[in-house]
Parts: sequence; C-alpha cells; structure tokens
Amino acid sequence: MIAYDHNCDNPAYPLAVLNDTSANPYVDGSAFHLYAGDISALSTVHNLFPSKNVYFTEQWTSSTGNFGGDLDWHVKNVIIGSMRNWSKTALEWNVANDASFGPHTPGGCTQCKGAVTVNGAAGYDKNVAYYIIAHASKFVPVNSQRIASTQGDNLSTVAFKTPSGKTVLIVQNSNTTDRNFNIKYNQKTAPVTISGSSTATYIF
Repeated sequence: MIAYDHNCDNPAYPLAVLNDTSANPYVDGSAFHLYAGDISALSTVHNLFPSKNVYFTEQWTSSTGNFGGDLDWHVKNVIIGSMRNWSKTALEWNVANDASFGPHTPGGCTQCKGAVTVNGAAGYDKNVAYYIIAHASKFVPVNSQRIASTQGDNLSTVAFKTPSGKTVLIVQNSNTTDRNFNIKYNQKTAPVTISGSSTATYIF
C-alpha cells in the first residue's frame, strides 16, 4: 500500500499512517503531488522513515500555460526536486489526450494537457510535459542510482549513475541569461555554458 497520494503541504498525514504500528508493516511508502506545499516534504517523511519509499505521482501542465515557465518550474520541482528529496518516481499528468483534452471522467480536468496531443489521423503534437519528462526518461534508465551534485547561482541539478556506469547530470538554469559552470568529476573538469531559461542533460 502507498499512503496519502496528495499534496506536499500535509506530510503529517502519511507520517500518521507510518507511525501506526498496525498499518506500518503493510505500507510500502507514501506518494505526493505539488499543487500545494514544498517538495522538501518528501525528505521530511524519508528522514523519519528511511526504510519506506517516497514517490512523486502527479503534476499537470495547463492548456493555458506558458511553455518556458512550465518547463522551468516542472524540471526544477518535479524532476530535480523530487529526485533530490528521495523520490523513486517523477510523474506528469498525463501521457496523451485529444485536442479537447479528453477523454476524462465526468468532472475530470478539462484543461490538463498531456505529454502529447493526438490529432487523429493527422498525427500528434509534443507538449511541454513530453520535454519535461524526456530530460530524465531518455537518459536515466531503471535501476539508476542518484548521486550527489551541487547547486548554486539559480542552477538546479540532479545526477545519477546508470547501470552501465555512465553519469547523467540534469541542470536547470532559471536565470534569464546564460550561465557558465564547471562539471567536476574524477579529478577532471569540463567548462560548460547553459543558455538562459533552459534545461540541459549531460552524459559522461
């Protein structure tokens, strides 16, 4: 069982479940969204119950949203933020929809934009969620291990060691201007420039 599956503003709920000695043995961990609260709530729960998993299971992008702003916020919080706070997953809502943002259940979201919009026989369009997820899903395979990385100057980072031994570094530049930084690994340094308001994935 996974407890909670709701926003980061109420970590007390999953903590109450995990503190219940009758429930605890049956709970794999807890799941979160970020429509309220701070992504650090995942670490709050993890630090108190390090043997239990935490998952990030939902965040949607709106049909009225701004591509650049959504990319910046979601990569920083959903991809980098959740991974830096012990999450085993980072999920966007949802995979695909039609041009009317369906199908959905009665009362469901009428402006939630999928990773792709299916346009019938005309094909499909890739939306911002596609690129948000692709920065990780394309380069960070199953069983990769998160490793330490530093942050600063409005550069958010998360790094992984893949099962094949490669290192993957995802960097989000929230500055409007280009930023220069150094990737330092195994006594080697590589100078890098990342464009303003952009995301980059580096593999070495």
